[in-house]
Amino acid sequence: MKLFDLLQHYSKALIAEKEEAVAQGLDDPIESPHSSKLGKAGDLHLYSMTLPSRMKLLEDIPLTIVPPGDLEPTEGYSLRHLGGEILIQTLDSLGQSIEDNTLVPDTSGFFLTAAKRLKDMAAKPQSYSLGPAERLAPWLDPDQAGGDGSARTAASAAILSTLWNDDQSARWARLSTLAVELIRKNKRILLIAPSHEVVSNLLGVFAKTIRDAPLPYKSLLSCYEVPVLSSASGVSLQELGFEAQMHSFFAASRSHKNALRKKYDRFRELTPILAYKGQKQRDLNEVKLLEWRLLAEVSGFQGKIKDIDKIVEDYENLPIWKRLGMQAMGKNVETLGEYRVIYTEKIAGLMKAVEIAQARIRELVPEAAIPKDMRPEYEDLKDDITRLGGTKKIREMLAAGEGTNRQAFIQNKKLVAATPARIIADPLFKRVRFDVLIAEDAPNIPAPLLLGAAGLIRERIVISGNTEDLTPTNGTSPIGGLWRQLCLEPNRAPSKTASA
Repeated sequence: MKLFDLLQHYSKALIAEKEEAVAQGLDDPIESPHSSKLGKAGDLHLYSMTLPSRMKLLEDIPLTIVPPGDLEPTEGYSLRHLGGEILIQTLDSLGQSIEDNTLVPDTSGFFLTAAKRLKDMAAKPQSYSLGPAERLAPWLDPDQAGGDGSARTAASAAILSTLWNDDQSARWARLSTLAVELIRKNKRILLIAPSHEVVSNLLGVFAKTIRDAPLPYKSLLSCYEVPVLSSASGVSLQELGFEAQMHSFFAASRSHKNALRKKYDRFRELTPILAYKGQKQRDLNEVKLLEWRLLAEVSGFQGKIKDIDKIVEDYENLPIWKRLGMQAMGKNVETLGEYRVIYTEKIAGLMKAVEIAQARIRELVPEAAIPKDMRPEYEDLKDDITRLGGTKKIREMLAAGEGTNRQAFIQNKKLVAATPARIIADPLFKRVRFDVLIAEDAPNIPAPLLLGAAGLIRERIVISGNTEDLTPTNGTSPIGGLWRQLCLEPNRAPSKTASA
């Protein structure tokens, strides 16, 4: 088969596996009588959960953990079986020890996600690096599962090379030496193996070799998921976990972002308060102006009454010609008294309006009052936000997802170790590319998953494993028959050869 046909072929096979997973009840809830917290890596939490007798889950299956009582469910992934327990990483903490959790696996969802990735690779080949992946086609073609292998050996060793050795230690030593050479050539490496346990052990060997090179292995290596082993080959693996590394690396960034969020939230909190108080201050100013105008009118009328009182008091002493002049103008003692009554009534009316205005002023004064430190705080926040580009820019900065940070971080690592199941299901790997793929224990990696990882490689693929696994066998694949990725034709027995 051509690579395009192979991608379509295995995409349909995964859809069939999805349907079978539903039929077999692999998505049914599982009661876990006991859970224990083992630790934390970055923002992820690691739990050991007891499974019912003879119950097993595939690695890297997404699942939902439903705690008892009113606790909120959380999402997670299965990592590794530990006897009658399963190691699970979760996004949220469930506490130190919780009884009677319910696990809801999404096995069918995993198959559907993997199928979509292969279908997308076939539909948009320009978005992937499928040159080296084409060299895998003879190895993964089910029509050549029992062939003589001539098509496989025809692949260019410069693009696709193999390393078969029954001695695992010798094989891993050669792979780690190859990784050192590639890192010194500034190549980015994707290291995959069938299980998290193998990935962790292999990463320990690579870290030790790179450390002895000597190279700064802690900054060069990263295990995408939480390592399931605390140490391997004398190297502490927990500090090589992607989540732990990223959490530490972006601690300063998150601290700055949290401080910025606090500033932004405080600015958004103060803005309506000061706007409200500003409106009240304007209302207060208007009422005070009205009060001033009313008092000015009262003062004017009081002055007129004072003038009338003076005229009445001095009226008898005025010369006759002045009295006659005043009478001619309508200002005799009788009319002056009438004017005095009118002015007194107007003053009384104005004073009532003044009392209303003053009552309103007393209401507005506390409403318009700004605490002593609030205005300077607001001005400082406003200056900071203006300097950073305004509220819109800050909202964009705060809304920026962690995915961008994760992508930038993983692209700075020279060697990333992961299981192929995580690579094909995690959207992050859809956006990153590597120069070289090293697939250890490749015959035990399901063909669809190996294809998914190979689509991210620009230059070279190295597949390695035990020579015994290259011998065609009858029965099911090493993953308990669930994948059966080679059982694509009726009554056809799968073989490990075609798995990788």
